[in-house]
Amino acid sequence: MSNKDQVPFFDDGDTAVQVAEPQLKEPIMYQVVLLNDDYTPMDFVVELLQMFFFHSTEKATKIMLEIHNAGKGVCGIYTEDVAATKSSMVNQYAQDNEHPLRCEFEPCDESE
Repeated sequence: MSNKDQVPFFDDGDTAVQVAEPQLKEPIMYQVVLLNDDYTPMDFVVELLQMFFFHSTEKATKIMLEIHNAGKGVCGIYTEDVAATKSSMVNQYAQDNEHPLRCEFEPCDESE
């Protein structure tokens, strides 16, 4: 074993301590999802997608139609704290504007 292949050790008094490389892993990602309802205007949903998720008008319209046709649609994928914040902000904004629109977040499917 050459010197560069050896794991570094240091002396901590009477105990030899092996220095370990930090184990890093990617955070779990969450998707923010809007749920369809029969009362919220489509224009409001497009506006909301542009305001909170920074989608273009075309992309926001596409997502809005997915929500309308499939019952729900993914607005964006974020870490848990960002997804929770965005979901909360969207729900508050919809409530402030007297719309029953609901926003949730859920772990992303591993295959995505």
